[in-house]
Amino acid sequence: MKKVLLVDDEPHVTLVLQQFLERSGYIAYTALNGQLALEVIEQEHPDIVITDVQMPKMNGIELCEQIINQHPQLSRLIIIMTSRTDRDIRTWAEQFDSVELMEKPLSMRRLVIRLNDYFA
Repeated sequence: MKKVLLVDDEPHVTLVLQQFLERSGYIAYTALNGQLALEVIEQEHPDIVITDVQMPKMNGIELCEQIINQHPQLSRLIIIMTSRTDRDIRTWAEQFDSVELMEKPLSMRRLVIRLNDYFA
């Protein structure tokens, strides 16, 4: 089964995304910050990580760097949810083929299409 980890410090965001992805045929795990996400990665070995940028304890960029350095099997696709105005994040993401940005508000339809393409 295809496993996705959703990381966002807003529980209602992760809950809505989790329910949508599960209805779309994915196993969806959640974490409320980057540190908890690393624990889920160790335990559940998700195929893809979808993360917000602004979070307490460890932000999305720090999480992505940890994944790229410590979990290369996961670094094939990391999706960062970001606003259109985050130019620094866009510049940072351009250096990695595996990091993709999706603008907020997140289109769940577009997200599932991207995930389906990835797993095809």
